[in-house]
This record gives sequence, C-alpha cells and structure tokens, in this order.
Amino acid sequence: MRDVAIVAFAQTDHRRRTDDLSEVEMLMPVLHQVLDATGLRARDIGFTCSGSSDYLAGRAFSFTMALDGVGAQPPISESHVEMDGAWALYEAWVKLRTGEADTALVYAYGKSSPGEVRDVLTRQLDPYYVGPLWPDSVALAALQAQALIDAGETDEAALASVAARNRTAAADNPHAQLAGSVPAGDYVVRPLRTGDCPPVGDGAAAVVLAADDTARALCTRPAWIRGIDHRIEAHSLGVRELTDSPSARLAAERAGAFERPVDTAELHAPFTSQEVVLRRALGLDDSVRVNPSGGALAANPMMAAGLIRLGEAAARIHRGESDRALAHATSGPCLQQNLVAVLEGETTHV
Repeated sequence: MRDVAIVAFAQTDHRRRTDDLSEVEMLMPVLHQVLDATGLRARDIGFTCSGSSDYLAGRAFSFTMALDGVGAQPPISESHVEMDGAWALYEAWVKLRTGEADTALVYAYGKSSPGEVRDVLTRQLDPYYVGPLWPDSVALAALQAQALIDAGETDEAALASVAARNRTAAADNPHAQLAGSVPAGDYVVRPLRTGDCPPVGDGAAAVVLAADDTARALCTRPAWIRGIDHRIEAHSLGVRELTDSPSARLAAERAGAFERPVDTAELHAPFTSQEVVLRRALGLDDSVRVNPSGGALAANPMMAAGLIRLGEAAARIHRGESDRALAHATSGPCLQQNLVAVLEGETTHV
C-alpha cells in the first residue's frame, strides 16, 4: 500500500445565490485553479471522482453535465458518488493506495439556492416512518440540541459562543459566506436560533491527490493521509443516542486519530450543537484549534462542505501552519454518517 497525500486544494467564494452561473460555470474556475497549482493538465490525471446530488439539481444524472468542466476528450477514468465530495476523496484514495493511479482529481459542488434545502434533505429520511412526516433538517438538529441541553452537556449561551468563535475565525477566510459579528437572531426551531444554523448557499471545491514521490514532486509539503475511515449510525433516529456519535468516534479510532494528539481539527458541524457532540466524541480539548476556517457555520455548500474540511486541513499543512490535523465530514440527519481523516506534514512522519 502506498502513501497518498493531498497536494492541492481550491474552492469558490461561497455565495447565497449564483443565479448567473450554472454548475459547470461555477465549477470550472476551481478545476483550473487546483490543476494550475500542481502544473498538471486534465489529461495527466489518472482518476477523477466527483460528489454531488441529483436532488439539489432537480434532474437525474446531473453530474454528467459537470464533466464538461473536466473535459470529455481524451477519455478519462471517472467515477461519481451521490454524496459529499469527502466520500469521493475516499474512493480516490483507495484507487491510489492500490496502485490503480498515481494522481486523482476530486471535486464536489452544490447549488442549494434554487430550492428549499430544508425540504430537500427530508428525502434522506426513512421513507416509511419518518420521511412522510416531513421533519426538516433544522427541526431534527433542534431535537439533538434540546437533547444535549436536557442532558446538561450545553446551553443556549454555550451554543452562541460556538457560533461566535467560528464566524470570528472566518474573518480570515476570503471564501466564507458569513464572517465576523453575526447576531444570534430569532429562533428558527427552538432552541436553535439563526446564528446556530448554517447559511444556505452555493459553492464548489476540488483537491488533487498524489501517491509517494509523485506527491513530493507536485507539492513542497504534501498533506499525507495517514488514516481515513467512515462509519454510519442506525437509520432510525429513535434507536440512536443523539447526544453522542459512536460512528464518529469509531471512524477516528480506525483512522488513527487517537494515536497522537492533533493540533488542528476541521469539523463538518453545520449546527452549533453538532460541534458539541463531535468535540466530545473525538476527544478534542482546548489545545486543539477547531475550525480555523470558520467551518460549516461560515459556509455550507451542500455536497462540498465535507470535502472543504479536508481541503482546509490540508492547506494549513501545506502552509506550515499545522503538523497533524483531523478532518471530519458528515452526511444525513443528526450526524448520521461520519468520515474522519488524519493528515500530517512530512516532518511528523515516523
């Protein structure tokens, strides 16, 4: 098995609406930027994998249109996941680890603005017992938040401080949709206020992966993926303990996150209450800088926000601002599915 690293990362400036752009037009500058960072062209990439959702696009096989941004000629080795791009990165990582390719392009995109994303996400729910009730994503997150408050794990003031810290950090992120002093606002679904919820917006992201010496040739300080794993909770919310995330903890354990401390963590926590759950499940204390990019509370483009967490963690390693980072992605209601990766700079490899 070969070592694999993230060698480049690019993302859009995330916006509330991109009515003037199609998915392909939104994506193409990001693809050019990430390839230019490595000096590669599309024909040099050994494997391409994307993440998106037909539910957001409102049409079947919508990802085939995005391939226009990659280029259809010459023919490429390509795959797609109906999932956040973090899971597309996992598929590409497997390809490189097993020697089927030396480089991979992974991209993800989502336009939430054309529809009502809270309603769209109900289609993730159990279609027999829960889906017909149409509980939206904020209502379900509010159930989780209230469970945490009832268990004494947090309160509304603590949740507000989570939002304030993330959005203050986002002031240094030129791509963030929300940054700086964002008011808590009114209740959306009690106990969650506007400030506890992620912004709805459009965006895209891309990374380039490379193996072994190819990675060293393409990047001064590659972000080596030392471990990566993903796990899932039971589909039924009624059989889960919403104040904990055993799947995130298990994924972190299998990825090697508990072997040595990390200095940075990029958590895909769209709601403030979910950061509370994840920090405890992943054993992150105050010595770890959590979401220096602002996290999903600053920008949450559907299907790309998880890949952005991996890219942001990798970018900090590229710049020498981190030596060992944890990146997390989630999908589904109340942290149903969780992916955890551990990234390291070259100097920490033993």
